[in-house]
Amino acid sequence: MHREYHRWHSPSLGRDMELLVFGHGGARVLVYPTSQGRYFEWEDRGMVAALGEQLERGWLQLFCLDSVDAESWYARHKHPVQRAERQEEYERYVLDEVLPLSTSLNSNPFVIATGASFGAYHAASLAFRHPYQVHRMIGLSGLYDIREQTDGYYDAHIAAHNPSDFLRQDHGPEWLEGLRRQDIILVTGRDDNFRTNNEWVSRLLWERGVGNALRLWDGWAHDWPWWREMIVRYMGGHD
Repeated sequence: MHREYHRWHSPSLGRDMELLVFGHGGARVLVYPTSQGRYFEWEDRGMVAALGEQLERGWLQLFCLDSVDAESWYARHKHPVQRAERQEEYERYVLDEVLPLSTSLNSNPFVIATGASFGAYHAASLAFRHPYQVHRMIGLSGLYDIREQTDGYYDAHIAAHNPSDFLRQDHGPEWLEGLRRQDIILVTGRDDNFRTNNEWVSRLLWERGVGNALRLWDGWAHDWPWWREMIVRYMGGHD
């Protein structure tokens, strides 16, 4: 399997960032790690191996991102607005640096954003805020409400990066049309504490005429053994 390591000084973030690329062609997949996770997490946890056939056949190419969660939503020493500002800089890093890198390596126009747990939050935030940049979003056991990370403080700047609120706002007909063209897949366990939030986001999307697939798995289903099964099942579409 083709594997590449990349590191450069990010103008968006003002520090070095690292990532791993797996595969040689196919749909470009932006992979976000779990909370405060690293770019090698999916390799270490067997997610890359689980997708081995798709990668070797050139159906998918993974771009496994590093996180700055410890500098954004998990930076309790910062004011919540500063946390949101760092999240916005991270988004710019993905849009202005990672996506152009992916295009330079692979001209396939189809982009997937995915992640598990807090990684699913990042995938959803990017996909919902920039629907023409992402064609499919796969959220595994995700929580799409950032309020727990703001110490009770909340304003419009934070809401802009909170998918559960962002989807309630009107961002214009072009934005809504972009969302309606996306393939949105939300997967979580029936006994997962995040289930209610997943159902809320799915319902909110349907109310705006945005089709989506909400898939509930038996049990808790919030850990790597389930996520390996989920990603294989839903990466090619939803059943």
